[in-house]
Order: sequence, then C-alpha cells, then structure tokens
Amino acid sequence: MESFNEKHNNYFNSTCILCKKKSNLVSKTLGICLECIRKYPKKSRRIASVAHKKIREEFSLPQFPPKDQDGLRCGLCINNCKIGLNNKGYCGLRVNYGNKIISYRGIGKSKALVEWYYDSLPTNCVADWVCPGCSNSGFPQYSYSSTPEFGYKNLAVFFGACTLNCLFCQNWHFRDMTQKLAPIRNIDELVNAVDSRTSCICFFGGDPSTQMDFALNASQKAGQSKKEKHLRICWETNGTMSKKYLKKAVEISLKTGGCIKFDIKAYDSNLYFVLTGSSNKNTLKNFETASQFIYKRKNLPLVIASTLLVPGYIDEIEIKKISEFIYDCSPDIPYKLLGFHPQFYMSDLTPTSKKLAYSCLETAKRCGLTNVDIGNRNLLL
Repeated sequence: MESFNEKHNNYFNSTCILCKKKSNLVSKTLGICLECIRKYPKKSRRIASVAHKKIREEFSLPQFPPKDQDGLRCGLCINNCKIGLNNKGYCGLRVNYGNKIISYRGIGKSKALVEWYYDSLPTNCVADWVCPGCSNSGFPQYSYSSTPEFGYKNLAVFFGACTLNCLFCQNWHFRDMTQKLAPIRNIDELVNAVDSRTSCICFFGGDPSTQMDFALNASQKAGQSKKEKHLRICWETNGTMSKKYLKKAVEISLKTGGCIKFDIKAYDSNLYFVLTGSSNKNTLKNFETASQFIYKRKNLPLVIASTLLVPGYIDEIEIKKISEFIYDCSPDIPYKLLGFHPQFYMSDLTPTSKKLAYSCLETAKRCGLTNVDIGNRNLLL
C-alpha cells in the first residue's frame, strides 16, 4: 500500500504562485516561497489558510480553534476554544455535549489518548547534550551516573493529539490516533511501566498540551512509586498549554531534574501561521514565563529551545530572530537546531543541508547564545 508520504510526495519541484519562481525550496502544499511570505503577509496567510483548511478537513478536525459566540470555553490550552453545541474543539478531544464540555472516551486525569515505549539511554533526545540521562550533567542529585546513564532508559510517552497544524510535522502519525480515538490507556498502566531502570519520563506527541491533567497526575503518581530514586520529568512541547499547567510542569521538572523543551517553530508571526495554522504569541509568552524560573536551578538547564530547520522556510534570518528572543530571556538557555526529514505535507522538500545547519549555528552564536548544538546530524545533506 502507498504510504502517506509517498502519496503526498511531489518530487522536489514547485512554482511559487505569487512570484512564479520555480524552486525545490517551495512546498507544493503551500505554493508560496519564503520571500513572498515575508513580502506579502496578507496574501500568504489567505493562501496558507486554504491549505490548512484542506488538511484539517482530511482528518475531520476544525479549521481554526472555534470561537462560537454562544459556545462554552474549554480553557485547557492557549487556543482557548469556545465550542458550540455538539461541536468539538481544535484538538479533536473535547466536545460541547448538552451545553457541557466533556472529553471523548473519558479522557482526563485518569485516562488519555496515549501510547509509550522505552528508549535506552543515552538516546536521541532534543536535550541530549545537556540532560542527565545522556551527558555528564546532573550527578549525583539527578542522575545515577557521572557519565551518560548506560543501562537505564527513558519512558517516552506519546500523546495522540496536538494544538497546532504543522505542515512539516515529524510525528504526523499521531493524527491516526486522534481520528480513531485509540488507544485509550489508564494512568495505572503508565505508572506500572516505570520500572527500576526507568530514570526519566518524556511527554511528547502530538503534544502534551492537549492532555496535561493526565500527564501531571501520572508524573505525581510515578514519582511516589520511585521515592528516593531518580525519575526526571521532561516535556517536549510546542508550548501551548495554559499558563496554570505550564507552571505546574515547571515545578515538577525543577524538582525532579527534568527539563521543558520548547519547539520554537518560527518567530515571525506570519511565517508561524503559514507553517502551523496558528499564532505563536502565547507560546512565546509561555517561554518567557518558564525562563523566569531557570535561576532556581543554575547547575542543570530547566528550559531548552529547539527549531526544526525546514529548508526554504526557516533560514538564517529567522534563526537570528529566534536567537535574539532566547538571548533576551537568557543567553545560557541551550538551543538545538534540528535537521529536517521530509514528512507529512512537506514531504516534497529536501532534508536540511549541512550548509544551512552550520550557518544557522554560527548565526545563533553571534547573537550571544552560549550553548547551541545541531541535532539529527545524520539527516543533513
């Protein structure tokens, strides 16, 4: 059977519908080049909206976070959906049923749309060059070893829904879970998966922002089962959880030696919308909020930033803007530049080039950031 990426692969050549230039750095799904996105923000947003609408419809999801005048407010993430009667929220997990916001299939503090697996440490973590499980940091307070924790493992917890609509999503298969509303797992199953060799849990997906009640509750219960032993709690997120959940996530990561890895997809608000279908305003605010707590644990990074280097759309100009933003929060915040693999609706682009990756690395350093690294180096062309 033809795979999703094979079905949507357009073989690396498209023409920008605005400037008419043909390039392998233009995704056919968008049909707009980066230069025109910057030059014609209103036109590019309208064009991108059509693409996002089509994709959301393919997966039976609302085009935008609903803002029904007579609807009920969800409030679990910063999309702040106001859901009309018998309609569902942007993430696809919550519905206004009988003028009451409920979650499908009992999703909440004790159940989640989620699956998990073990990663042997050290692993390909966004924070691998600074985290206790994969480096020499955090010992003995937060790590079993003064070197990477060989013999231990990470419990990777993958949530099956998201708060954005990234055209380049590297984990797009979470949408199959959203559509099927399966598998639904209970909290005891997850807690029981934390064994004597599990030294960290990483919540990702999709995004944990969609199911923070479950993630926080599971973190607390798992920690109780591992008293006097290391169990770091980490988050890999687009940063769209509501502020009350963000602060709780910060607290538990601070206490356990974990970290919060923010995926800053773009700084320019128009480019961010074109690529994700959403605003980055509140995500950047959440990053600033989390950064205010880093002084409480100076010997081990709490907040980490990353950006996927999507060819043709994320360039040195964008990395400069993001780096300057991070620098204003703290120049010591670690920043990972990630190699891109052609996926989802941008499967027609090439992987990130070495030239772009190393140029962006130097750009971030020139902006004053003291701890920058390149991830997914094996993908670079």
